Amino acid sequence: MLHDPNEDTEWNEILRDFGILPPKEEPKDEIEEMVLHLQKEAMVKPYEKMTLAQLKEAEDEFDDEDMRAIETYREKRLQEWKALKKKQKFGELREISGNQYVNEVTNADKDVWVIIHLYRSSIPTCLLVNQHLSLLARKFPETKFVKAIVNSCIQHYHDNCLPTIFVYKNGQIEGKFIGIIECGGINLKLEELEWKLAEVGAIQTDLEENPKKGIVDVMVSSIRNTSIYDDTNNSSSDNDDTK
Repeated sequence: MLHDPNEDTEWNEILRDFGILPPKEEPKDEIEEMVLHLQKEAMVKPYEKMTLAQLKEAEDEFDDEDMRAIETYREKRLQEWKALKKKQKFGELREISGNQYVNEVTNADKDVWVIIHLYRSSIPTCLLVNQHLSLLARKFPETKFVKAIVNSCIQHYHDNCLPTIFVYKNGQIEGKFIGIIECGGINLKLEELEWKLAEVGAIQTDLEENPKKGIVDVMVSSIRNTSIYDDTNNSSSDNDDTK
């Protein structure tokens, strides 16, 4: 029978007193183990939980190996931050005046899409378009959205041409919607305007198809049916005339 040195016997205690057996191992307390585990976790330097400013402040606490890891991580975070700032450059529908048009629109930064709405506040559809553009500006912060009262840009511009939306890129007009019909009608929906702007390339929509497609299909079908009906009637009328 094997002798267990950790067994609680009088003989083992005598052997421990003489140093023949090592001191008995005490069972570890679960709470104590948990505390030790948490302490070890607290000693791990959480690079990925720190902001760039926090990393800068904590530099003195790290050794050379830590600093190399931090430098790599800092560069990664910096590039991510720059990319985010570039992407989220705008994010709102801004009001401009006519004398800002060239700087804000025509001479906007290279490769930046600019959408400008010329409006008159007395026209309800213009107000509706402004409301939609304001929401789209927040959804697509990489695109520049601006609006301007038409009289400050173009004198004697006819109301029939409002709302007017111009889409610019690198100083060139890439798309235009002039008047209520081209802009989408008096009942213009947000998704319909989003689709129009996406079609000219100003925004990258997640819509999979034209939200007005169903309405257009019904209209085309109605026109086609009317045309067939008219052709049939004309044919019947011709036959009657020949009798």
